[in-house]
Amino acid sequence: MTIIITFCVLLLVAYLFDLTSSKTKIPSVILLLLLGWVVRQVTDLLFIDLPDFSMVLPILGTIGLILIVLEGSLELELNESKVSLIKKSSLGAFLPVVTMAIILAYLFHYYGGYDFKASLCSAIPFCVISSSIAIPSVRNLSSEKREFVTYESSLSDIFGVIFFNFVLYNTDFGAATFGFFLLQMLIIIVVSFLATLLLSFLLNKIDHHIKFVPIILLIILIYEISKMYHLPALLFILIFGLSINNFDELKRFKWSERFRPDSLTKEVEKFKELNIEAAFVVRSLFFLLFGYLLETSEILNPDTVIWALVIVLIIYSLRAIQLYLSKIPLMPLLFVAPRGLITILLFLSLDPILKIPLVNKSLIIQVIVLSTVFMMLGSLLTTKKQELQKEKEEKKAKEANEIEVSKL
Repeated sequence: MTIIITFCVLLLVAYLFDLTSSKTKIPSVILLLLLGWVVRQVTDLLFIDLPDFSMVLPILGTIGLILIVLEGSLELELNESKVSLIKKSSLGAFLPVVTMAIILAYLFHYYGGYDFKASLCSAIPFCVISSSIAIPSVRNLSSEKREFVTYESSLSDIFGVIFFNFVLYNTDFGAATFGFFLLQMLIIIVVSFLATLLLSFLLNKIDHHIKFVPIILLIILIYEISKMYHLPALLFILIFGLSINNFDELKRFKWSERFRPDSLTKEVEKFKELNIEAAFVVRSLFFLLFGYLLETSEILNPDTVIWALVIVLIIYSLRAIQLYLSKIPLMPLLFVAPRGLITILLFLSLDPILKIPLVNKSLIIQVIVLSTVFMMLGSLLTTKKQELQKEKEEKKAKEANEIEVSKL
């Protein structure tokens, strides 16, 4: 009973963090990690014996990953006007992941003397932008910038996980390996197409008062089965979310009438709301538990600070180059490159044989905190600049009015 009360209180506090983050500019992930860590200190101080939650973390992370990518894909619109944005965000998601992974792998290999494959597997978790942190953090930006961050961070999650699994499950990287990978991509696209048709039909046809939970369970089931066969399962989540959110674009085809597009659009809106709330609960529990499982010595480990700073420097250097080449204004998007849930989840997924001593919990948490703090500072600086610009415009308008009055 005490555990249930504690979790309810903690989730309510997490909701409070989410409500106030847009005003305080403090990302909720930092507060959640801090809250989880404080709970751990209190339980240790009062000698309260709690169950071992370490086994729950990967499960929550996987479900959170599915719901977060689905949440992002359900926000995206596909039409001709979005082609340029999709190209920029796709390149912005793919190139930094691959480039940074190779740079970090060489650094780990050269300075640490570790095996290159192990170094590459350990490097990839640091290369993925966390959509669970980035998307909620840009609510106050223009719609174009919000869409860019949503596309970029969602695709970064997908590219990062696919790249990680590709390196993890292959021993060599010849033509046969790439050919088999393309075959896997083709299989998951076909599976995604068939599954999307089935799930869309069910979403529209089920009249029972419980209809959205079975859909989510089927999505998780298809994801896990695809993952068992080493297929890029996150691609299915993206295709499904994009398809049902943009089904109205298919109204010109007669066969789409069988799915009753107008009715489906209403159901998708309800499904979207449920998914957002479910993603909030799972994401909050994940970061709370991760904060709870952290040791103080891991957070303040001086041995990894230099590496954490080097990794963060690489993150923002590559991001500045990427935005410049894409002809996108640096501010405030330069700072929107946080690491978070995917970084932790990929780190936990590493095979013990491929783990290198340098990449540990300390380094992971320090990079996450530093990148999130940078994002917070960037948000504060941008807000301050916007306020100053607004004040200047108001002052000019006032002066112009005074001149007009004096003329009269």
